[in-house]
Amino acid sequence: MLIVLINLAIFVLLMLVLGKLSGRGQSLSRRVLTGLVFGVGAGFAMQVLYDADTIQRTLEWVNVVGGGYVRLLQMIVIPLVLVSILGAVSRLHNATSLGKISVLTLGILLFTTAISALVGVFVTYSFGLSAADLVQGARELARAEQLEATVASVANLSMPQLLVSFIPRNPFADMTGASPTSIIGVVVFAVFLGLAVLTLLKDEPELGQRVVGGIEALQALIMRLVRLVMKLTPYGVMALMTKVIAGSNLQDVLSLAGFLVASYLAIAIMFVVHGLLLGLVGVNAKRFFTKVWPVLAFAFTSRSSAATIPLNVQAQTQKLGVPESIANFSASFGATIGQNGCAGIYPAMLAVMIAPTMGIDVLDPLWLATLVGVITLASFGVAGVGGGATFAALIVLPIMGMPVALAALLISIEPLIDMARTALNVNGAMTAGTISSKLLGQTDEAVFAADNDAGQRPAVA
Repeated sequence: MLIVLINLAIFVLLMLVLGKLSGRGQSLSRRVLTGLVFGVGAGFAMQVLYDADTIQRTLEWVNVVGGGYVRLLQMIVIPLVLVSILGAVSRLHNATSLGKISVLTLGILLFTTAISALVGVFVTYSFGLSAADLVQGARELARAEQLEATVASVANLSMPQLLVSFIPRNPFADMTGASPTSIIGVVVFAVFLGLAVLTLLKDEPELGQRVVGGIEALQALIMRLVRLVMKLTPYGVMALMTKVIAGSNLQDVLSLAGFLVASYLAIAIMFVVHGLLLGLVGVNAKRFFTKVWPVLAFAFTSRSSAATIPLNVQAQTQKLGVPESIANFSASFGATIGQNGCAGIYPAMLAVMIAPTMGIDVLDPLWLATLVGVITLASFGVAGVGGGATFAALIVLPIMGMPVALAALLISIEPLIDMARTALNVNGAMTAGTISSKLLGQTDEAVFAADNDAGQRPAVA
């Protein structure tokens, strides 16, 4: 217990150092980077110095900060999405603008998901990875049984049924996060509320203006709440990174090193693809990544696309010059639709690893086209939290006639891969928003060109 107390005292000291940096006017980007470095250092130190029991007892207290911060972000996700999209739609001139934004944003998300599936296929094929080379342990067998039980319910949900499930029967239940697609349900509800406001403005202008004024006041209040939580980001990143590094098993990582390296290579290639797509529409990719990297750092450590929505929206509107309407749609839809890492790369890699054991030619054009099509459509509704990749695999593999047990064999390194996948998911959403804004001619070029920082008193949306 004494060792645990000493570890906690050191952790508190590191948090105080981060607080000092804030008092000295350090930018949020620099403080997030410092917190990331502190977390990696603390995690490695615990791996080297302590046994598993001591590490576990220490991490239980460290997670009060990390898990608490993620919960605070999750607390503000639904109110932020609801109010922001409601406000954005109510300020549109007509429903046609809403249709253009929705179609373009979703189209880009699905297009990049299809590309990521192809990247996953060819990287896995190039590495020669096969399911036959993986070994099952007791933990993997137990996980496989759980997946087999889960897939029975998932497989029974057809694509039309999945699409219908996006329409909320009870929006208040979706506001509690009752299902993996709750965010989409809230978005749909907010859109219809916004359209109702537009009709009210047309039929009863005076009453409509009062409603718009109330929405603006509520939105200002929610953004104040967002700012308060954002100030805690460096501490949350440090705690989350400490937990990931200290809780990883080096032996497990080494035994599955081939899949780990292939996954990171595929993810890196997709980041390059995002940069190329941005360049094609005239966006400076280097400036883009410089501005959004604190968001990616949090996504990396938290492993939650949904929890990253507030940071995502803030970065798009205040650093990339994307209007609120587009930023809110891309961030919200991107958390559950078209996730390039979890819904694109991961299921494709698993399918390619299983295919040789079933006598399937991975490079057969028809099989390849079918796989990419299934992955793209199945990307609808993938949960925006840790484990979303497994959910995507549970949808794709049965449709392709493949067993789901392989996903269980990778449980040992799942957190390490999921961090990078989540960062790619979030970057895909911000890329979709930025490209949509550019194509629609709505980007504030002065904001994008400015040397601003998310830690410097953002304007109220």
